[in-house]
Amino acid sequence: MLSLSELKSLLATPQKIVITTHHKPDGDAMGSSLGLYAYLIQKGHHVQVITPTDYPYFLHWLPNNSDVIIYTDEKEKAAQYVAEAAIIFCLDFNTLSRINELGELIRGSEGYKVMIDHHLDPEDFDDYRHWNINACAAAQLVYDFIVNQLEDPGLMTKDIATCLYTGIMTDSGSFRFPSATSEVYRIAADLIDAGAEHWRIHQLVYDNATENRLRFLGHCLTNKLEIIREFNTAIITVTAEELKHYNIVTGDTEGIVNYALSINGIRLAAFIIERTDRVKLSLRSTGDFPANEICKKYFNGGGHRNAAGGASEQSLTETVAFFKSILAEYKTQLLQ
Repeated sequence: MLSLSELKSLLATPQKIVITTHHKPDGDAMGSSLGLYAYLIQKGHHVQVITPTDYPYFLHWLPNNSDVIIYTDEKEKAAQYVAEAAIIFCLDFNTLSRINELGELIRGSEGYKVMIDHHLDPEDFDDYRHWNINACAAAQLVYDFIVNQLEDPGLMTKDIATCLYTGIMTDSGSFRFPSATSEVYRIAADLIDAGAEHWRIHQLVYDNATENRLRFLGHCLTNKLEIIREFNTAIITVTAEELKHYNIVTGDTEGIVNYALSINGIRLAAFIIERTDRVKLSLRSTGDFPANEICKKYFNGGGHRNAAGGASEQSLTETVAFFKSILAEYKTQLLQ
């Protein structure tokens, strides 16, 4: 393992660096990656952000977005960057399976691996780890890495602040999750002081829907929402045909599960969606109900206590039936 002083020595001279993040990157993944990118470029490094897959259109406005390589679109180019990298930063994930094919390239690379993450149960593939499950977002840890570990608060530019604020805002549920502590608010204030326009960032992320997405949302809430009062649970299920009918693209389904969770008395909400290769589940919960436990135990997934995800190899109908069948196991917690 690298010590912090050894990592700082490495970063004291220009290096070839790759930054990557998890499959289907969200606001925290992209905000963290592009925020760190802007910092390292400023320090004179040669940096490339590589995402395993595409990501939502409402994140394409982020500073330096045009410099991102999507692995599934440019595999050979991405592989070359990984092979030549002296340092590889792995942000917002802690197991290489979360980045698909790209994970095996990184596992086999000779570059130092730096993990910056806030999820449970990290895999032991890294050489330096900045890991804290109490952080509300990887972007919070990137901020801490730049400002406190690397001792560079003076290099907090508007671009860096904008990206990191985006990551913190999205992963904290717009600062409404319990993980949004007073420390997080102080960091947000510092980012605003550095130039992050909080009102504009919120508008670009949350008030940027396509017509198709809005009509799809209406369909989900009107026709696909099921309430199971016996277990204080709400479920929204979506078929592949419905995705096709509404011309749904990456990012269009994000956040829909939160509408189900917002219903009075609901403790657990599930968004279960039929993809071409598997059925995906997105769970949200309130209070201390462990959504991540369900995903880890039954759906080969994980995440945070109140926000988790998983997948099923069964059909959509079978997956929904199985999900309902396990609710009885958690009845006491769901009725609290």
